[in-house]
Amino acid sequence: MESTSVQVMFFQHLKSSLPVHISMVDDIADLLQISTDSVYRRVRGEKPISLEELKRLCTHYKISLDRLIHIQNDTVIFNGKTVTAADFNFEQYLHSVLQNVQYMNSFNKKEMLYLNKDIPVFYHFIYPELAAFKSFFWMRSILNYPEYANKQFKIAEHITDEIRQTGQKLAESYSMLPSQEIWNIESINSTIRQIEYYKDTRVFASRQDIITIYECLEKTMDYIQRQAEAGCKFSTDGKQMNFSVPYKMYVNEFILGDNTILAVLGDTKIVYVNHSVFNYLLTRDASFCEYTWQHFHNIIKKSTLISEVGEKERSRFFNIIKEKINARKNALK
Repeated sequence: MESTSVQVMFFQHLKSSLPVHISMVDDIADLLQISTDSVYRRVRGEKPISLEELKRLCTHYKISLDRLIHIQNDTVIFNGKTVTAADFNFEQYLHSVLQNVQYMNSFNKKEMLYLNKDIPVFYHFIYPELAAFKSFFWMRSILNYPEYANKQFKIAEHITDEIRQTGQKLAESYSMLPSQEIWNIESINSTIRQIEYYKDTRVFASRQDIITIYECLEKTMDYIQRQAEAGCKFSTDGKQMNFSVPYKMYVNEFILGDNTILAVLGDTKIVYVNHSVFNYLLTRDASFCEYTWQHFHNIIKKSTLISEVGEKERSRFFNIIKEKINARKNALK
């Protein structure tokens, strides 16, 4: 392939990955500190782009040149940073997730498909008490923060303003993103197991805090059920239906998901692959994204739609989940 063809293809790919309201030429001119006319000449392949310029563009826009020009056809390039306690800040992590969802919302055509293993993370932040518990669990039991090793969980002490504010923005951003979620009846189990483990190991400071967390979990499921009934997203206070934001909820009885996320943004697809509980890797590799797209739709074909339609199956699904929650909550009382 000629170098000019590769260069033109590079800029075509870059343009397709940007939200429609962002001018690629103006953005590149600011980044490279050159005139817009010079950018246009590079975009058209009239002027070769330097290696230093290419490096700056790939770094800034998170583009893999290897993947773009298919140096190895059997290679899929992923981007992502592995989370460790040594260099991790939970508030910064939340902010990065928020930025990803806000980026998705910047497109006119947008949709997220979520293959649930657990309750989608965005719902944890509707109620600050549940957000405090989940963040405490991640930092104590997943990231092994030394300062959390012998610390008990107290709701009042672990609702920080930063987590409350950023988490609320994250929940609100997700409430504006059209979504399809594929659930299994087991999707609630990991959160219940986390609560029960901390109860049995006396990490909770009080019995009332355990009850409060279960009550918030139940209210979260009520919120999701209302969305499913309406077939659209709700505001995080549950008072306003966002009719322009469709919500589809499926139940698959034989497949428990792995928290893979597929985002469709304009003409581009992005796959987020979950690993090691807390981490995500993302790729825009066209072949991998198309394979994942087909995988999602194959599962959807074998799942039951319970949003808007399927009232009987919807009631059955949420009743089973609420029975699980209430059984444990009532045992405490």
